[in-house]
Amino acid sequence: MDPCPFVRLTVGNLALKIPVASKPARSVVHPSLSPCFCKIKLKNFPLQTTVVPYFPPENQFPDNQLQTLAATFHLSKADIDKLAQKSIFSAKPCLKIAVYTGRRGSTCGVNSGCLLGKVSVPLDLAGTESKACVFHNGWISVGKETKKDSSARFHLNVKAEPDPRFVFQFDGEPECSPQVFQIRGNIRQPVFTCKFSFRNTGDRNQGSRSLRSEPSSSRRWLSSFGSERERLGKERKGWSITVHDLSGSPVAAASMVTPFVASPGSRVSRF
Repeated sequence: MDPCPFVRLTVGNLALKIPVASKPARSVVHPSLSPCFCKIKLKNFPLQTTVVPYFPPENQFPDNQLQTLAATFHLSKADIDKLAQKSIFSAKPCLKIAVYTGRRGSTCGVNSGCLLGKVSVPLDLAGTESKACVFHNGWISVGKETKKDSSARFHLNVKAEPDPRFVFQFDGEPECSPQVFQIRGNIRQPVFTCKFSFRNTGDRNQGSRSLRSEPSSSRRWLSSFGSERERLGKERKGWSITVHDLSGSPVAAASMVTPFVASPGSRVSRF
């Protein structure tokens, strides 16, 4: 089957210009001395927060600037259809960005940042499953000032591009070694089988235990040290999974060993 249509919506190349006041207030901290940030929201997707670099007013944003990602949204066909639904508040879905001056976080339960302004970028996602589309690339005025020279300006790049993916789904719990189905819309097609198993890293030392059973007193300390290592090795467990095609031939495998975590009474040495 063909891959499922996905769209990657990216927000990047953020920058903020704030004109320097002729008589700045003493209580105001200029953004060049304190980092700014913004909150990026797309309808029902989780809110994303990122730092906004300050850009001197006299400088121009370079045209050949490499894309610096600030936020990414991965949209499935169902997500695109939901966003395309008309609302009484807006005919098109919008990407909403709130720009703040000051540091992120809160102090004594009060937010530290001060809202500078909000930006709304309309999105027309029709056809983005097959071709890229740039919704905005450049500066936009934010804040209460209406004059271009006196208002703060916010630079951003918002674009969408195709991101097709193959979607697979276990037909049951992975520990039960189920079949693996490829999903495309409402179609489910079996493509793989898998075998899941737990493993113990201490098992690999079982074959060498007989080599440490010499009665020589000069090696008793080595045997005790080896048994201690075996005990610690047994505490580290892991899992492995092998994927087979429908004919039974293995096509992929993966494994992981859980890291050692010291517990009360464990002896830990630094090498």
